[in-house]
Parts: sequence; C-alpha cells; structure tokens
Amino acid sequence: MANQVPPVPAVQEQARRPTLEVDEKTSLEARKAVRRLVEELQAGWDRHDAETTNRHFAEDIVWGSPFGATVRGYASLHDIHTKLKAKGVGGRASHFEVESVLVPTPDVAIAQIRRKSFTAPSESATAATDQAKGFSEMALYVLVRRGDDWWVAAGQNTPIKSDSYAPKHDE
Repeated sequence: MANQVPPVPAVQEQARRPTLEVDEKTSLEARKAVRRLVEELQAGWDRHDAETTNRHFAEDIVWGSPFGATVRGYASLHDIHTKLKAKGVGGRASHFEVESVLVPTPDVAIAQIRRKSFTAPSESATAATDQAKGFSEMALYVLVRRGDDWWVAAGQNTPIKSDSYAPKHDE
C-alpha cells in the first residue's frame, strides 16, 4: 500500500495550475540578462577563455556537465572550464542561442540555451574522441538577480545527439 500511486486530481484542481511568468516589463529585463549571458558564453568560447565564459557565475554555483559530473563552487568549475577550453573539448567553433526563457519571479530567470558545434568529427576518430572534439548541447541555466547584476546559480548541460529528435515549436 505504501507504493500506491495517488489518484489523478479532478479537472477542477488541474484548472488551478498556475502560470509562472511575471509581468512583461520584468520579464524583458531578465531576458536582456539572458542575452548578455549568451554574448559572454559566445565570446568566451570564441576566445577559448574561461574567465569571459564564467564572468557571471556565482561563487556557490551548482553545475552538471554533459559528461555526468556534478560540480559545486566557482573555483572548481572555473578550473575545469580553463582546462577544457585549452583542450578544445566540445569543438572549437560553436554558436550559442537562446531557446527559451521563463521568468517565474522578478529576480529569477530560467533559460534554455543551445550550443551548436560546427566542428566536424574526424573520419578516423573514435566515438569518444568525436564527442570531445565536436558535440552540440542544450543547457539549462538558472540566473538570480542580486542588485543590478544577474548571476548564474546553476547550469545543467545535456549533449544533443541529433536535432531530428527534437520536437518542433509548432507541434
């Protein structure tokens, strides 16, 4: 009996499901912060510079890598990013774009950011080498406003094997 699934709520209860997005003006401010983050991520990638990439990462950031590692704290994550950028892990040429943003409170933004790798895997490379040299990923970032600045509190990266599995926006 302890593992029994609770009954599905009545239709009336489901109708009370909230919409979390805040007002348009507040949402616009958060979306600008997300676009600035994307610009920093792009500049850091293009320059192979972890300092630029991590510019707005909080001291107590929580991170999930596309390889399954979990990291807590800026110093540890910055050290990893510095080493990965020096090695070109993920590919040398990439493009970042905002996929979606949700602003549930005036000081929190949740953003999905896609990184498309343009590094072609080599014909002789192994699958593991191909993944390290060139893979695309979707990242979920949580940004929190402190004063006038927005800080990345958490990030989770997931490799994209193929865009053919992604649902279309109009579906």
